[in-house]
Amino acid sequence: MKKRLQFFERYLSIWVLLCIGAGILIGQFLPAVPRVLEKLQYARVSIPIALLIWLMIYPMMLKVDFKSVVNATKQGRGLTVTLITNWLIKPFTMYAIAWFFLKVVFAQWIPTGLSTEYLAGAILLGAAPCTAMVFVWSYLTDGNPSYTLVQVAVNDLVILFAFTPIVAFLLGISDIGIPWNTLLLSVVLFVVIPLTAGYITRTMVIRHKGSAYFTEKFLPKFHSTTIAGLLLTLVIIFSFQGNVILGNPLHILFIAVPLTLQTFFIFFMAYLWAKGWKLKHEIAAPAALIGSSNFFELAVAVAISLFGLQSGATLATVVGVLVEVPVMLTLVKIANKTTHWFPRKNGIKEA
Repeated sequence: MKKRLQFFERYLSIWVLLCIGAGILIGQFLPAVPRVLEKLQYARVSIPIALLIWLMIYPMMLKVDFKSVVNATKQGRGLTVTLITNWLIKPFTMYAIAWFFLKVVFAQWIPTGLSTEYLAGAILLGAAPCTAMVFVWSYLTDGNPSYTLVQVAVNDLVILFAFTPIVAFLLGISDIGIPWNTLLLSVVLFVVIPLTAGYITRTMVIRHKGSAYFTEKFLPKFHSTTIAGLLLTLVIIFSFQGNVILGNPLHILFIAVPLTLQTFFIFFMAYLWAKGWKLKHEIAAPAALIGSSNFFELAVAVAISLFGLQSGATLATVVGVLVEVPVMLTLVKIANKTTHWFPRKNGIKEA
């Protein structure tokens, strides 16, 4: 049965804006809060944010039936859409679109050096397809949880060897420093731990209460957990970046334009490709959304490591977070309204 967005999810954009505002206010009037949170890090990963992201994806992991993971790995065409879009197209279209707007369209309003830093931040976002938030977007579109897990795992492996050379090539430098411990810790926190916890919980509940109880009683208890984790994450992120955002309001818009256009372009390219291949919607939606969304935790960490906390590159990655949620929610709505484009399991298109 198709999942419906309820009141809390339907007006999520409003809650997102309120939480962004709350984060900025906390950073301005309660600066001790971000200072304390800043100390709770390991390998440049914020432990509070990591825990909240875990809270977001744990309900999705509860739905993973490992018996169906084997079938998900057989979705070769879905994985083909994901891999080609994410690694052979997205980084380069991000560079082209961002360069055109930051270096040409908005050139008279942005100093050359600063536009180069903004471009660097956009490149970092473009070379880091989503690993954590895609579970949220997949959840909101009734995506196949087992397939979503498989495509995330495959992209995590590709990131390990493809991220560095792609970024180095696009930035035009040869010895870019990647915080490997940040990447590896992120994979453990955002995939391994919640997956293990979800498997143990699912197995124990079904063993003691049965499948019907797990599906009808247990899972609904976590209905709002994913969204609550998202909103609290935004409060923390923007409590750190409030000064940067308030100090460059017009530049925020300049950066947001190419990032938004790139997100829509990547989504529709992958989504229409999946439609042409007649993939099921539960595969097509997460296959398109993983490339549209970004692994912003990695992008922000690398930007800070390479260019510094106050750099234009870091600001661009933060704008990526700001833009991503409302834009991705728009794409989620588009995906939910176009399920009839795709065949059901029995081969009949969805009504």
